[in-house]
Amino acid sequence: MSKGKKKIPFWFKVVIGFGLITIGLFGFITFEAYQYIYKPNVYIQQKDVAYICIPTGSTIDDVTRLLYEKGLIINRSSFEWLAKKRNYNQRIFPGRYKITNGMSNNRLVEILRTGTQSPVKLVFNPMRGKDRFAGLVGRQLEADSIALLNLLNDPNVAAKYGFSLEAFPSMFVPNTYEFFWNTSTEKFLDRMKREYDIFWTDARKAKAASLGLTPAEVVALASIVEEETVKSSEKPRIAGVYLNRIKKGMLLQADPTVKFAVGDFTLRRILNKHLSADSPYNTYKYAGIPPGPINFPSTSTVNAVLNAEKHSYIYFCAREDFSGYSNFASTLAQHNRNATAYRNALSRKGIFR
Repeated sequence: MSKGKKKIPFWFKVVIGFGLITIGLFGFITFEAYQYIYKPNVYIQQKDVAYICIPTGSTIDDVTRLLYEKGLIINRSSFEWLAKKRNYNQRIFPGRYKITNGMSNNRLVEILRTGTQSPVKLVFNPMRGKDRFAGLVGRQLEADSIALLNLLNDPNVAAKYGFSLEAFPSMFVPNTYEFFWNTSTEKFLDRMKREYDIFWTDARKAKAASLGLTPAEVVALASIVEEETVKSSEKPRIAGVYLNRIKKGMLLQADPTVKFAVGDFTLRRILNKHLSADSPYNTYKYAGIPPGPINFPSTSTVNAVLNAEKHSYIYFCAREDFSGYSNFASTLAQHNRNATAYRNALSRKGIFR
């Protein structure tokens, strides 16, 4: 008689079954966790790269909402889950961050929690007006444009950096700079002062001194030259005209300073009513270089003043052919002929203001 098979105890079956369920559940949880961490969760429509700016004072909820509402993350809950696991919610770094298409939560959270910012390229070209300058900065950085403009108009702030309020704009050197998006207005000003000090080398300071000018006066004169012509080749010659007039004790009689004084750079003709404007910037009325620049001149124009052409001209006037070039003169008689030709050309075009 054959022996019967031994029956597997019920408790053993339960243990095996429970073990299989546990292994399956563990595998499922592991798979899901892997998906939450490493599966691509960034989707950028029709682009490979996007940038997100996280404001100062943001919470994890703010960041998650920002990412989701901009359509940059697919699964909102998976990002938030990992962010909290990595303690990102305990310290949010403000700034501008580069996000690439197909990025995982793991990579995205790592960039954010370590504050690995992508700098802003601030392109600062020659321009008119502190308000426009503040607006340019405010559009590209977190810094508030109104707050910056208030600082630019504060004589105590100007004095802190070694300038009069009128000369304060000369501290800002047009160039292309890299800033972190969350740079404060105060740190922005500190950086601009460092860039000013870098630009004004001992060699440039020596050239300014040889002309009998301070760096601030050079910038103020350069701002006039900036307005007078777009022709780079003429800038050193025009600068030479004004330096000659200063040496002779003559009024600069620079039309752009009148436009600045009356607040209208659209004027094509300067009339007697404009010349009577009572402003220290009106060089038809007040001698010497204005107390500050009338715009933010380019570094090339500043260099044109420092390397002004030596000649005998004390007058110049726009050419009547509207080429953008000027006619130069050493005598008033010749200048009057040039000016008459230009005025007649304006009249023929129907330009009376």
